[in-house]
Amino acid sequence: MKFSRNPIDETISEIRLAAEERELERRANLEGISPLTGDTPVDRGAIHEIPEEVSKSSGVAAINIDDNKITLAVISSRNKEVRELVDSFKGRGLGVDLFMVSQEQLRKIQGLYREVAPGSVQGGGRRGDIVSEISLNKGEINLMRSGVKDINGAIKTLKKVNKDMPTSEVLKMILATSLILRASDVHIEHITKEDIRLRVRIDGALRDMAEIDPATTRQLTNRIKLLAKLKLNITDEPQDGRFTIAGGGGDVEVRVSVVPAEFGEAIVLRVLDPMAISMDLHSLGLREDDETVVIRKLKQPNGMILTTGPTGSGKTTTLYAFIKKVKTPEIKIITIEDPIEYHIEGIEQTQVNTKDNFTFSTGLKSILRQDPDVILIGEIRDLETAEVGVHAALTGHLVFSALHTNNAAGAIPRLIDLGVKPNVIGPALSLIVAQRLVRRLCGKCSKEAKMDPEMKTKVDKFIKNLPKRVSRESIGEKIYDAVGCENCIGGYIGRIAIVELLEVSEEINSLIHKNATERDIREAAIKEQGMVLMQQDGILKALQGITTLDEIERETGPIQW
Repeated sequence: MKFSRNPIDETISEIRLAAEERELERRANLEGISPLTGDTPVDRGAIHEIPEEVSKSSGVAAINIDDNKITLAVISSRNKEVRELVDSFKGRGLGVDLFMVSQEQLRKIQGLYREVAPGSVQGGGRRGDIVSEISLNKGEINLMRSGVKDINGAIKTLKKVNKDMPTSEVLKMILATSLILRASDVHIEHITKEDIRLRVRIDGALRDMAEIDPATTRQLTNRIKLLAKLKLNITDEPQDGRFTIAGGGGDVEVRVSVVPAEFGEAIVLRVLDPMAISMDLHSLGLREDDETVVIRKLKQPNGMILTTGPTGSGKTTTLYAFIKKVKTPEIKIITIEDPIEYHIEGIEQTQVNTKDNFTFSTGLKSILRQDPDVILIGEIRDLETAEVGVHAALTGHLVFSALHTNNAAGAIPRLIDLGVKPNVIGPALSLIVAQRLVRRLCGKCSKEAKMDPEMKTKVDKFIKNLPKRVSRESIGEKIYDAVGCENCIGGYIGRIAIVELLEVSEEINSLIHKNATERDIREAAIKEQGMVLMQQDGILKALQGITTLDEIERETGPIQW
């Protein structure tokens, strides 16, 4: 890999770095401890656990500390002063993890003594922030892009990963490739003890990329855990964390999930594309009639608007688009999220923290005392959160939230199942938006598919039976196939939402009072509002050449013409 703009300097730097990391790993193996390669994340609240003069004289630094364990970076674990420090920490009831670092790494860690005031986190105070980011600038990504023009190029690049490569460069290679391919998730999976597979999810579909040897996987796992503020010695419990890819093109947040599996720890990195929050309401891909409904509901000063769908269906992106639409200097917007996926300028965002008893329900009660006009609840998971959200919607607040249901009508019985009283659901609920994401056809290589007489009859019948609210001028009458070219992956590039909107009208409210079934509510919405079902919206997008019928069936099941 050549990340430097100067090929000669880059080659020399690569050779030096590789040699240093090989020597570090050799020394670590001799002493029976793990090496730390690349930039070392440091808990600023741990640094002063060892006085600066002791750190410099004995070649050791504290890089992480929690309630029962401290992590030390050492030049050698055989140093007498290091052994004495280990004994003193154990005498305080702390477990000790040792990791070997180079002299240069230790010097960088020791530089933090000048940045963190002694005692600033002592006495049970709040721990400092962890320096948890990996540098990957735009120039590095652009240089790598020449070898990753498509999925095959990415596979060839990632197959170069081997145990002789510095761990930091392996992680950079994986992350850079993922950014270039616009991957939403990176999976590191143990198929067997010796077979570890790297896969990435692109536009909703997983792709096999490479196999990683066990030695590289162990070092990679430790590197990711350190970046994500996870406990290195815990391998039999799930852990969640996050880190940042810092670069000239804008920081990218990465959420980390590590779970124990049969042959080793399974890791998933969710890459949170900052471009998602740049999407406005119009860019969501709503039909004109649906967009008109949404805008009308967003202008109301109170009521609850729900987005529904499974994980990964774009609910958060839609909620953020709603926030952007209503955001003005005259109103106060507060969110409570778990986690905060994207940061939006000009609004107050709060993070759920169960350790401090700041849950969705308790946090929501607190932010209601902050005089908000608009509230975003990341997700309704329990009765208390649902009740507080409904109460807020009934008392003059505009409330946005998400709920896990398969369709729009299913949100109402789901709230009832949680324990919300039917007599308050109707007055509080304003709009329900159910959605899925389907892959968007590449505009450069998609081609018109032949439509046989049977399919033509189905399409004509479908168009004839559409509700009057759907503009006939916007309906296409052709279907298209995905082909594939250097501009896309398998004929698709990006994704778009297919949706169904259910307005909670007086008739729907009356059905809720009567404990009507999900089917009754859906049929009433179709008859009264001309609701276009999610699959129908998908077919309309397929007839416009935006996606394919195969994609619609993949997300919604066999097409019911």
